[in-house]
Amino acid sequence: MTNLLLKNDRLLRALRREPVDCTPVWLMRQAGRYLPEYRATRQRAGSFLAMAKNPELACEVTLQPLARFDLDAAILFSDILTIPDAMGLELYFVDGEGPKFRHPVRNAAEIAKLAVPDMETELRYVMDAVRTIRRELDGSVPLIGFSGSPWTLACYMVEGGGSDNFSKIKALALNDPKALHQLLSVNTDAVIAYLAAQRAAGAQVLQVFDTWGGVLSPAMYREFSLPYLTRIAKELDRGDTPLILFGKGNAPYLEELAASGTEALGVDWTVELSEASRRTQGKIALQGNIDPATLYGSPDAIRTQVRRTLDSYAEGNGGSREGHVFNLGHGLSPDMDPEHVRALVDAVHEYSKR
Repeated sequence: MTNLLLKNDRLLRALRREPVDCTPVWLMRQAGRYLPEYRATRQRAGSFLAMAKNPELACEVTLQPLARFDLDAAILFSDILTIPDAMGLELYFVDGEGPKFRHPVRNAAEIAKLAVPDMETELRYVMDAVRTIRRELDGSVPLIGFSGSPWTLACYMVEGGGSDNFSKIKALALNDPKALHQLLSVNTDAVIAYLAAQRAAGAQVLQVFDTWGGVLSPAMYREFSLPYLTRIAKELDRGDTPLILFGKGNAPYLEELAASGTEALGVDWTVELSEASRRTQGKIALQGNIDPATLYGSPDAIRTQVRRTLDSYAEGNGGSREGHVFNLGHGLSPDMDPEHVRALVDAVHEYSKR
């Protein structure tokens, strides 16, 4: 079992819906620009990509939030766009604009040239980071590895970066759905290989980020996102390593996602955890789901919202807190106060203690 040597196995217990002494908590983007020590490391590295592609620096920033806060997991410091970068699309960043690709793919001919990258050559820096972090954690808490979802990766690969309306990929879906399915298929093969390699390198939990699933209509979601998430859950050989499928805007599809074979679902703040718990009928663990903007409130306001979120989960789960991983409904923002993060983390543990 992956938790035999862990000093803190709350996360793994919760993901297996086993009893825990208190609800585990980790936060998406817990290693990030809101921390002054992260900003100092990034300045030393010269750029985000230089930091992400250096296993020692990736390890350094992964561990920074654990030194500050009583978190129950570390999450690999990396980027969701490593796979398309390794496919040759050439990732770069523009300050204030986010990630971009020099070579987006926009038609069947360009998509046909894509292949699954080799995980221990083109993406070796990610696996080396996983190995380095596992060694440095020394069994203190579990390490989460992750990937973008096939659809979310495709959004960036076709748009060439972020988008306000996803016009290019939606046009591809409408005009040449066969080409888009080919892109999603190769992305799915790559995600499965990528997560399997992270597990082999030492990741003890795996998460898929379907960040842009919520921009799709229900019919398009069920055609272009859900089947590929289900393929990952069913085909990824993960042994006892739990898988979390997270999606912004996934509330309409909770029952279908719960039937995918995943061990857990991450949900955003647009659905009550009591409702999510009832609709998934205790079949899987749930992760989330406090609104990240809560961290702009006062520490007292944060504590009130933490209690409300914990109680909402228990209400839908027959009064039990088992099977819940506390998290935000999306990631931390650069202008958040680290002391407010501390208030949230401590409140989760204090209020949920058995």
